[in-house]
Amino acid sequence: MTEETRNELIRLLTSGNNIPDEYKEILFPTINKEYELSYFGKMKKEDILKDADGTFAVPLQKNKTFIGDSFDDDWENMLIFGDNLQLLKTIYANEDLAIKNKIKGKVKLIYIDPPFATESEFASKKGAKAYSDKVKGADFIEFLRKRLIIAREILSEDGSIFVHLDWKMSHYIKIVLDEVFGKNNFRNEIIWTYTGPGSPGMKQFNRKHDVILWYSKTDNWIFNSDDIRIKSTVHVGGFNNEMDKNGSEKYSSIGKIPEDWWNIAVAARRKIDNIERTGYPTEKPIQLVERIIKAVTKPGDIVFDFFAGSGTTGFVAEKLGRKWIMCDIGKLSYYTIQQRFLNIINSKSLIKSNEKYNKKNKTFSTYQLGLYDLEKTLKLDWENYKKFVSELFEFELKELKISGIKFDGIKRNHYVKIWDFNRNKDSSVDENYLKELHKNIGSKINGRIYIVAPSNNVDFLNDYFEICGIRYYFLKIPYQVIKELHKYPFQKMEQSRNINSINNIDMSIGFHFIEQPDVESRIELTNKNIRIVLNKFYSKTLADKDGNEYKNFETLAAIFVDKNYDGKNFLMTDYYFADDLKIIDDAITIDIERTNNSNVMIVYTDIFGNEFVEVKKGSDE
Repeated sequence: MTEETRNELIRLLTSGNNIPDEYKEILFPTINKEYELSYFGKMKKEDILKDADGTFAVPLQKNKTFIGDSFDDDWENMLIFGDNLQLLKTIYANEDLAIKNKIKGKVKLIYIDPPFATESEFASKKGAKAYSDKVKGADFIEFLRKRLIIAREILSEDGSIFVHLDWKMSHYIKIVLDEVFGKNNFRNEIIWTYTGPGSPGMKQFNRKHDVILWYSKTDNWIFNSDDIRIKSTVHVGGFNNEMDKNGSEKYSSIGKIPEDWWNIAVAARRKIDNIERTGYPTEKPIQLVERIIKAVTKPGDIVFDFFAGSGTTGFVAEKLGRKWIMCDIGKLSYYTIQQRFLNIINSKSLIKSNEKYNKKNKTFSTYQLGLYDLEKTLKLDWENYKKFVSELFEFELKELKISGIKFDGIKRNHYVKIWDFNRNKDSSVDENYLKELHKNIGSKINGRIYIVAPSNNVDFLNDYFEICGIRYYFLKIPYQVIKELHKYPFQKMEQSRNINSINNIDMSIGFHFIEQPDVESRIELTNKNIRIVLNKFYSKTLADKDGNEYKNFETLAAIFVDKNYDGKNFLMTDYYFADDLKIIDDAITIDIERTNNSNVMIVYTDIFGNEFVEVKKGSDE
């Protein structure tokens, strides 16, 4: 440390000023391990766990429960739409009533199949980007490292994580996993090989394998060797059999333990029946996931996949009697998984592939986080509502009184009052209300007061109102970003507009409320055809981050269709991404073959995850 730096630090500390980030490493140096990956933007583990990255725990909001068979306890499987870092932090915080003491420290297996590449480094031979991930280089590594750090804290002490990668990033992530889990807890590098046609004229060997890195949380891990043995086709003295010390065949009936290379056919990029193979890009084969789940879990254990994709992890886990949690940021994933589980009874048995599974789904609930339904929020009972807004606006619930005025919490050493909209339906937070409040407490507080209220109950456009040097800040629902209160600006996640970019790496910082798009459409039904005519599609967000106004259809992400809608559950049968739709005469027209006279349900989704839903009754043809 130079004398100039030392003097500057002394000045900052004695004056009570905040210490700039560039000085923190000097004061609190990181103790490096034997080796680790170093790159720009790498945060300390402690800072990530303390939410210094700007992403924090947010409440889970339940959408719907699909009733099926039950576990012996009160467990319900969980399908979550939202940013997986927000979910991981919510589980780590262990405060949300939907998951409190149910998940943290109890997950036996995490299997993830994250995006593999970075767009700045990998391109096709014609120069087009082979991947469309938005996060580049070191940012991608830190993107995944943050999630791995928190994932480790969620695992049980005898739990394992399997991270599925390809040749582009596996060597970087291996070093990160050594750092996060400890190199002594590295169990296997599994090579998944698969066959397929080669490309003529290549100037390199055909790439026909992925890498799966297996780490345990501790040195006390589960490995069910007998559950994953491969039945032998060669008998006495054969290559595939293990021998005891006398040379006799030891496992001739149950086969051998798989080695660290697995030859398993890929899941074809085509639909079979929407259940066994959905046609979802990056879908992994059932046999691959089955081997992993059987190896390190037992029936009743929790399996977690926070890059859920087509939902194969949960699909296999359920058939093996395990509990599951899955999360994805994409609406195609969300609807694909929902449809898949509600039809699981018609899928194949894992025990006898020529027979049906023939069991209905286990009860599961769908949730969203970071994107909330305001109407549902305002209908919560008062105690749950207070808990919800305290998590949204990051303050501690604590009842206290000043001069007889009741307050509900503390935010950064300042008092918080939650406006009771049920008791004050005919009034609002206006200037008279604040002056009356100030008359009672103004001389007994310092600096500011926070008031939480629905935006339509706040009569101020500004984010605060000042009286005699005291600022009354409004924490409005829908949430209005207050730069003074947040280190990181609010950031919405964005949905893909085409099938090739559904695995874009996208992140959400903060949260927002559902804002239904403005849609004008027409649905025509005939005996053989469903015609959707979309004339208008605007999102409530009028302009992009650069201030450019969105044009008609510009915020449309995708259209999902259930052409056999039963009036209860949306089971996606068809989907159309915006980039594949043509605008002709200021309208988008979609024709779908009709096979029966069922009702039709259509979900129009914008790039921010908001939806507009309409149903056309089959009898109206």
